[in-house]
Amino acid sequence: MSAPLLQLDAATIQFGGLTAVSAFTTAVADNELVGLIGPNGAGKTTAFNLITGVYQPTSGSIRFAGQPTVGLKPNQLTRLGIARTFQNIRLFHSMSVFDNIRAATQLHRRHGILDALWRGRAHRAGEREVEARVMELLEIFSLDKQRGELAKSLPYGDQRRLEIVRALATKPRLLLLDEPAAGMNPTEKDDLMRLIRFVKDRYQIAVLLVEHDMKVVMGICERIAVLEYGRKIAEGSPQEIQRHPQVIEAYLGAAASGKESPDA
Repeated sequence: MSAPLLQLDAATIQFGGLTAVSAFTTAVADNELVGLIGPNGAGKTTAFNLITGVYQPTSGSIRFAGQPTVGLKPNQLTRLGIARTFQNIRLFHSMSVFDNIRAATQLHRRHGILDALWRGRAHRAGEREVEARVMELLEIFSLDKQRGELAKSLPYGDQRRLEIVRALATKPRLLLLDEPAAGMNPTEKDDLMRLIRFVKDRYQIAVLLVEHDMKVVMGICERIAVLEYGRKIAEGSPQEIQRHPQVIEAYLGAAASGKESPDA
């Protein structure tokens, strides 16, 4: 059996006397779609920040593609193949749709500042390669007709989609999505579910999803981990999580009985 792509072993982070995430152990395999759920304040986004190098664990370990990540900065982890989106959309709002994607492709440019200053053959070839890559992504995700528009002018659902496409432009092996359905209407949520499945299958990447909307989580995740007060209280298939007594008490409530879940 191959090693997991992402492995957290008893990962813990403390802020003063507060333990935000406590002894969190989980794993994500290549091309797996995993959900991470829990009440507000459960430590979900903090766990994302540990995985992406925003925070360093107080104790425990994190490995990505077999390599320890402790001490690595977010940009270094992005180069290794970890990309993320944010609960609050963080696009370059005053840049065009095209330039938002182009900025992300610079991570893997082979030519440096001297090539850019001289604007020689290598630089021009690199620019053509980048433009082709950006246009391919925009066409795949139906954003090509809006390539020249400012990011801030896009409808909300398209801004979410653009943020995911920008993350994909870094060529990740693991994509972390932090509450991508926040603020979406039911139609946009259905479109988002299709988009996440499409991204995972087309690019053969792993996806770790933090989300409050139980229809989204239960509809697309292959496995789900549940946090409460920074501790993992359950992990299993969507069916197992829906039946788990401690999860029902802590979080799911009406959703487990077939009623619509509030976006708490």
